[in-house]
Amino acid sequence: MEKVELKERKDIPEEYKWDIESMYKSKEEWEKDLEYVLKKAEDFTKYKGKLSNSGELLLEALNVQMELYRKISNVYVYANMKLDEDTRVSSSQELHGKAMAAYVKIEEKTSFMTPEILNIDEAILNKFMEETEGLKLYEQYLRDILRKKEHVLSPEEENILAQMGEVYSAPQKAYSMLNNADIKFPKIKNEDGSEVEITHGNFIPLMESKNRDVRRSTFEGLYTTYEGFKNTFAQLLNGEVKANIVNARIRKYNSALEAALSENNIPVSVYENLIKSVHNNLNSMYKYMDIRKRALGVEELHMYDLYTPIVKDVDFNIPYEEAKELVVKGLKPLKDEYVDIVKEGFNEGWIDVYENKGKRSGAYSSGSYDSKPFILMNYHNTLDNVFTLAHEMGHSIHTYLSSKNQPFVYSGYSIFLAEVASTTNEALLLDYMLKNTKDDKEKLYLLNHYLEQFRTTVFRQTMFAEFEMLIHGHVEKGGALTADYLCETYKKLNEKYYGPNVVVDDLIAIEWARIPHFYYNFYVYQYATGFSAAVEFSQQILNEGDKAVERYLNFLKSGSSDYPINVLKKVGIDMTTEEPVNNALKVFGELVEEMDKLI
Repeated sequence: MEKVELKERKDIPEEYKWDIESMYKSKEEWEKDLEYVLKKAEDFTKYKGKLSNSGELLLEALNVQMELYRKISNVYVYANMKLDEDTRVSSSQELHGKAMAAYVKIEEKTSFMTPEILNIDEAILNKFMEETEGLKLYEQYLRDILRKKEHVLSPEEENILAQMGEVYSAPQKAYSMLNNADIKFPKIKNEDGSEVEITHGNFIPLMESKNRDVRRSTFEGLYTTYEGFKNTFAQLLNGEVKANIVNARIRKYNSALEAALSENNIPVSVYENLIKSVHNNLNSMYKYMDIRKRALGVEELHMYDLYTPIVKDVDFNIPYEEAKELVVKGLKPLKDEYVDIVKEGFNEGWIDVYENKGKRSGAYSSGSYDSKPFILMNYHNTLDNVFTLAHEMGHSIHTYLSSKNQPFVYSGYSIFLAEVASTTNEALLLDYMLKNTKDDKEKLYLLNHYLEQFRTTVFRQTMFAEFEMLIHGHVEKGGALTADYLCETYKKLNEKYYGPNVVVDDLIAIEWARIPHFYYNFYVYQYATGFSAAVEFSQQILNEGDKAVERYLNFLKSGSSDYPINVLKKVGIDMTTEEPVNNALKVFGELVEEMDKLI
């Protein structure tokens, strides 16, 4: 592939840059807001020890707290995006540093609020809410604080736990250093015979290689290296798991899993049902692996054959202007209200489109309550980038509609819901492209793209979630996390999830050491539940039309006005049952059958 010289930011046309000047026209304007929040944060301590005095005083403190967070999020988001435009610019680094320090200061100055609210007698708090005009707004917010009452300790104990935060995060920090800075992988020969060093960045591209020798040597090179550090990685993961368990016990939870899910009021049954549903639908996964084996024409399908495309020689070259049109067409089933916002995003400076020297890699959606819901892209003319554009637009419109329809206090949404809107967009775009391609090879490529999303987001993340549950349960029962136990448990899960059509190579047993998400405290299951809810939404939108669209828009407008499980229940998706995951996996099964006919 021809190497294109990256441009400096100043050489990128303005219409392909985000309009962050709509937030602050000058550095002086930004400094003014920064100064304001810092002074206001200093003054905030006047409420300390007085929240139980009256409903009026509690309301005033909550209003000022929300104003502080609303203002600092403008300051922080702007500084963060400014730095991401070109991470080499020292003035942007300085802005970012100041914004981070101010954020920490505000957290520190307002940290007395939750413990003090918890100390107010519930009958008195209810009386405040009944009698004080304005406090009704904060009812859900206050109820959420009270919900955790039995798990909150005395102020002194909370202070000790807060100080232990650095100690608790030590395994994750040490893991990050070992995995990102210290570990070095060997060199292998790539497709054209040149020597390349395996890195975290090029591992998946090398595993996608058409040349099986490249894939095998990459796989063996990476995992043999991890094998050499297996005892160190085992001790780090053991430290992380023990920290989660100790924290859960101190806070009087039944398990580390219950403690982690309690943050968003998610019942443990949601986690367990996800695993159960995926187990019940593994036959479709086994059939998909059989299709992959046949398509690649191999006698044995190995773990290093899972990422290479099944369909060769399909080259999508989609310039950005075409990508925008494609996204608009794909999202037509969501009707005018939604599509008009998509067009607004394309035309009103939401998106920073192209890569430039020093720009942060990847893609994300960001913004504050008062700003546009910006999108950072590094657009290349690939199919993946078109889907990334649809994905990030989903996040941005979720943010846009939540902010337009909710007060600041409920304008955010939890991680449990975060991937739903983005994945719904991708599902609808894919449906449009599948229905509008006349070329069997293109259709196969698109089917493979979608099935790989299912494999990596539903099956693989559920396997990770089950691994987390098993290792925490093992330690909770008094077991030890040795390297041998971790490898044996992980390999058995791979055998279960991939089935009889895949040779589960011994080296895959150490893959757990490569996964940073195992240090995120029961985080990954949300990728699988979010994807399942999105597939369910997209099916309803395509099959039911207007009524389903209305429900979906209501979901996007809900923010955090209720707990995430309830937000979904209100629009007809009950994640406490197995139904949404089963329905999503039914779609997976149907797509596998369709692919089987085309292969």
